[in-house]
Amino acid sequence: MDIYKFGLRPLLFSGLKADPEQIHHQMLQVLSRLDDQPNHPLAHWAKLVLSQSCRFYHPALIQSLWGLSFVNPIGLAAGFDKDGVATGLWSAFGFGFAELGTVTLHAQPGNPPPRLFRLPLDQAALNRMGFNNQGAAALAKRLERQRQRWIDREETNLIPLGVNLGKSKVTPLEAAAVDYLESFRLLQHLGDYFVVNVSSPNTPGLRSLQAADQLDPILKALQQENQAKKPLLVKIAPDLDWEEIEAVIELAQTHRLAGLIATNTTIRRDQLTTQTIAATGNPVSAEAGGISGAPLRSRATEVIRFIYQQTEGKLPIIGVGGIFDAEDAWEKLTAGASLLQVYTGWLYEGPWMVQRILKGLVEKLEAHGLSHISEATGLSEKAGI
Repeated sequence: MDIYKFGLRPLLFSGLKADPEQIHHQMLQVLSRLDDQPNHPLAHWAKLVLSQSCRFYHPALIQSLWGLSFVNPIGLAAGFDKDGVATGLWSAFGFGFAELGTVTLHAQPGNPPPRLFRLPLDQAALNRMGFNNQGAAALAKRLERQRQRWIDREETNLIPLGVNLGKSKVTPLEAAAVDYLESFRLLQHLGDYFVVNVSSPNTPGLRSLQAADQLDPILKALQQENQAKKPLLVKIAPDLDWEEIEAVIELAQTHRLAGLIATNTTIRRDQLTTQTIAATGNPVSAEAGGISGAPLRSRATEVIRFIYQQTEGKLPIIGVGGIFDAEDAWEKLTAGASLLQVYTGWLYEGPWMVQRILKGLVEKLEAHGLSHISEATGLSEKAGI
């Protein structure tokens, strides 16, 4: 029996009647303490237990992308560890990489609470957090400290860390390029790859930056600064139409981006079973924010497939949206994704989800007569399925 799904999750989701954001914050506080005291006996024991119960290793899952080594294709999506307080623990949960942020140049509190809601009937979440974070300088300081600890301990079991960059709310849209650039300057030597987030629905006007004429100067400024040639990606919304996605693809190719992340949360509500948000008593259609989880699954996969087709598989894709099990992961890989990210699914399925997915992917490879995970990327497109 899965003690999380049948014991802890019902307690957290229903029994305690607690605010989901408060639970999230408390969890990160615990993880942060463990991460800050790696030599403490309790911290050492906890990490060992996590590693033994959550990790799964198989040589067929290891791949190299952008000069980075990924021990498996499942990563933690941005939004979970915004301020990088638990960077040393994500590998213990079995993740092959983790993306920090979204971080903005200026520290900001985000939108007024309540701003995070679970939708169990839909296996989904609604959030309107608004890029709450401590700012790029604080994240840089924390990552510098963590890097020094890794050097001191001669740590070798490290995973790639991405940094998701957003625009500060106080920065006008016309100054967005400078805002992103200054954050990148503070963090470029600390992240393994970087993501330009112009697709969150929770910062006023942000999604307008996906338009080619708005996105072009941002990417130009970042790539001119990017002398170390760190992999740079753009995260797009699932609500763009095909022509808008084509325009982003063209910009990505023009500026020689490392890839795209498909997709962010959706503002659509038409596929939801949930009609009312219990915490507010309001109709879900009246609540601002983005929907993540199972309702996003099909659309995210459609966008991945479209990008793969339009680029003939030449632009790597990180697929995210509605991944709960190996079947969901396989669908996105075979549609064209090279790597995957999870967040909402992990909250619903629990800490052993990554291990279950990875084992399932190995079984899928064997069933299809494939020897390596990279062979699964775009498989359904290559086969004309």
